[in-house]
Parts: sequence; C-alpha cells; structure tokens
Amino acid sequence: MARQTREQWGTRAGFLMAAIGSAVGLGNIWRFPYIAYENGGGAFLVPYLVALLTAGIPLLLLEYAIGHRYRSSAPLAYRRIARPAEAIGWWQVAICFVIAIYYSAIISWAIAYMGFSVTEAWGQDPDGFFSGDYLQVADAPGGITGYVPGVFWPQLAVWAVVLVVLALGVRRGIEMANRIFIPLLVVLFLVLVVQALTLDGAATGLNAFFTPQWDRMLDGEVWIAAYGQIFFSLSIGFGIMVTYASYLKRRADLSGSAMVAGFANSSFELLAGIGVFAALGFMATAGGTAVNEVATAGIGLAFVAFPQIISTLPFGGAVFGVLFFACLVVAGLTSLISIVEVIISAVRDRTGLGRIQSVALVGGTVAVVSLLLFPTHEGLYYLDVFDHFINQYGIVLAALVMLIVFGWALRRLSFFQGHINAVSSIRLGLWWTITLTVVTPVLLGFMMWDSLRVELTSAYEGYPEGFLLTAGWGVAIGAIVFGVVMSLIPWRRADQQAAHDHEHSGLEEEGGR
Repeated sequence: MARQTREQWGTRAGFLMAAIGSAVGLGNIWRFPYIAYENGGGAFLVPYLVALLTAGIPLLLLEYAIGHRYRSSAPLAYRRIARPAEAIGWWQVAICFVIAIYYSAIISWAIAYMGFSVTEAWGQDPDGFFSGDYLQVADAPGGITGYVPGVFWPQLAVWAVVLVVLALGVRRGIEMANRIFIPLLVVLFLVLVVQALTLDGAATGLNAFFTPQWDRMLDGEVWIAAYGQIFFSLSIGFGIMVTYASYLKRRADLSGSAMVAGFANSSFELLAGIGVFAALGFMATAGGTAVNEVATAGIGLAFVAFPQIISTLPFGGAVFGVLFFACLVVAGLTSLISIVEVIISAVRDRTGLGRIQSVALVGGTVAVVSLLLFPTHEGLYYLDVFDHFINQYGIVLAALVMLIVFGWALRRLSFFQGHINAVSSIRLGLWWTITLTVVTPVLLGFMMWDSLRVELTSAYEGYPEGFLLTAGWGVAIGAIVFGVVMSLIPWRRADQQAAHDHEHSGLEEEGGR
C-alpha cells in the first residue's frame, strides 16, 4: 500500500471554524430555546453553564486528545489505545452513517422552504401543507410507496455540495467551506435576530425566555436537561472531534481550542434563543395568546410555527423566512460535512484508499441510501424513529461506554491529561479526571436508564411495534453489531501506516501500550 501523509488544517483558525461549524447545527436553533424555556428560563443558564464546564468541554478535550495524539480516525485511534476498543470507533462510524442519511433530508426541506417563504406557499394551514402538500406523508409507517420530487431534488443538491467539499480535502474543502459558511451563518442570523427584535411582542417573548424560575434549580430533571443539551449540542460522542483533531499539527493548543469552540457554540445557542423567542412573542401577541401556547421545538418550530409567524408579519415576511431557512441550511451543511468525514476518514485508514476514491465510494453510498429512503411518503416516519433511537441508544450509550472503557477499565485519562498539558496553554487539573470518571458517566447513565424506563413501558409516538423493532431498535443494535464485526477484521496495513505516521509526528508514546 502506498504510504499516505495525513492531511492537516491550514491554520488553527481553520480548525476552530470547522469545529464550531460541526457543533452549531439544527439543534442550536430549534432545540435549545425550547429546552431553556421549559426548564427554568433564565435560571436554566446556571445548570447549562455548569454542564458546559463539567461535561461538555472535558469530553470535548478527551476527543481532541485522542485524535491529536494518535493522528487517525476514531476506530484506528481507539485500536491503538487497546485493540478491543476499536469496536467503539466503528460503532461511532455506524452512528454517523445513520445520522447523515436523515440529516440531509432536513436540510433539503429548509432549502425548499426558502422558496416557499417568498410566496407563502403554505397558505392558512402550515401544518397541513408541511405533512400533506409538501412531504405527502403516508397514512402509516413502513415500506416505500412512492417518491416526492420536491424533497428529492433539494436533497440531491445537498449531497452534491457535501461530496464536492469533502473531495477537495481537509484544507481546500472542509476548512475553506467553514471559513465561508460560519461567518455567513453569523451574519444571516444576526440580521434575523435584529428583525425579530423589532416585531411587536418581541419583549413578551424575551421575558418568557429569560425570566428565571429559581425554584426549578432544585429540580433534578432541569439539570439532566442541561447536561443533555450540552452533550447533544457539542458534537461529542460519535467520533467527529476525534477525526477533526487528528488533522491538527503537532503543536496545537487543545485546551484553548476546546474553550473557544465550547463557548462559541453556547453563544450561538443563546443568540438563537433570543431570535426564536422574539419571533414567538410576536406570534403570541398577534394571536392574542400566551407564549407557552405557541412555544415548541424541533420540526414543529421550524416548519409549522415559523411559517405561521412569516404569514402574520405585516411586511418583510419573505425576507424573514428566507433568512431563517437559510440559517438552517448553512448550519445543517457544516454539521453534515463533519458527520460524513468521520466515515470517510475511517474507511481511508482501513483501506488505504485516496480521498477522491473514498468520497466517491463511501460518500456516494451514504448519499444513495439517503436518497432511496427519505424523499418518500414514509420518509418522515423513518427520520423520526432513526433520530430518536440513534440519539438515545447510539450517541449517549457510545459515549458512556467510551468513558467507562478509557476512564475506568484502561485508566488512560491521566495519560491524555499529560498530553493535553504538554501542548496546551491552559493546564488541566484533577477536576478534568473527576468529571470524566464520575460526573459525566453518572449523568449519562441516568439519562440512559430514564430513557429506557419510558421506552419499555410505552411505544414511541404510538408507532407499531414491528416498525419500532426494525427501524428503531434494529438500527440502534445494528450499529453496535457493526462495530464489533468490523473490529474483528484484521487490518495490518493500516496499523503499519498509522505506526509510520505516528513515528514521524514525534508523538510516540513512551513504554508502548
């Protein structure tokens, strides 16, 4: 196999843009505002900040350290720590595959809604338009009964952009794309927020969002919600940051970079909360209702509530709509690029293929599966179940297992702490080890237990058991099985390549494994 030199970021700023681009996604815009509002308003910011400092940034630093130390994809990096740990890496690759195939569909909806905003195509019934006229959702889940051109073509365009960016490589593709997309996203969203703040009733929405409910601080569920939001928001737990950090140069300020990425992501979430609730305040005032009657999250906020707001605006509705959905598109693209790169990097390490071949083979396969499944009448059902099960029993569980294996079983955290301190401006102390061996595992374990308790007593969203067993549990368990099977396949060439790269990076671990 021809020896390949691992790609590198052009600058630290380029890496930070990419890391922030991965973290800032759809959830920042449509999940955080509602989670904060439902869990104490302004008071929620206290447990949220605590969660960022005691779970988000520490876990982000661990992934940075692993990627930077071993300069390889998640499966190979974990394998070099301990051979059995390789299974966790391939498990995370499978998780990224599942997320990528449905994430692209949501971006395609946002592209279509940029056009719909100009004509307010949803009319007087945004809910009926979204599920009926646009998605043409089938009456029941399961199977594939037909395709929806209005979803297929935008989704095809999404994949064309993503694959071209990835084919151009780390420096000329991913880094350059994020240098364009992230400033564009910030500018677009700032304009959107300013416009939202000028609406009648904006103050009402902001009061609802920020008014602290200090009594909720004693509610354990609020703290769990804060940790859950931080965990899902920072793109940790499924190999992205391990992959991105593997492209860093030998001297890299890991702790400083983690702080910048973590706080930049949280700042954007706060900005999203201001924009979303200013708009919801206008919607409540115009309809003569309370904010809690119009506040929602997720797909309902983006494709039902916001179209209602756009239709209610006395002027500038089209501009407001195009700005909002453009923000969703840009935020989604930067995240999707990072998700697919995890898969491509792992396959390149495993096979020795070049970037173009890997993007064509792996990226093309992901795109084809996505385009076969989601621009269909049943696509929304698959998306909903995939998203729920792969998040709850994929990302969270994989991160929990990773912490147990590296922190408790292998006791490697002190080694990674030493690596971080050797290259970073901010030195880590005992708090970092405690958070990753005690605080974060306990909270992730509780989240897992609580989710399973609910899951096993009632069918998710009332879906048929057969559909949940195949599209839900089947996908989540299949990702684990994939990880185990892939870890059993020998890849001597990749090990030799990694050893060569590692030796020449000057970061060889003393004493071996």
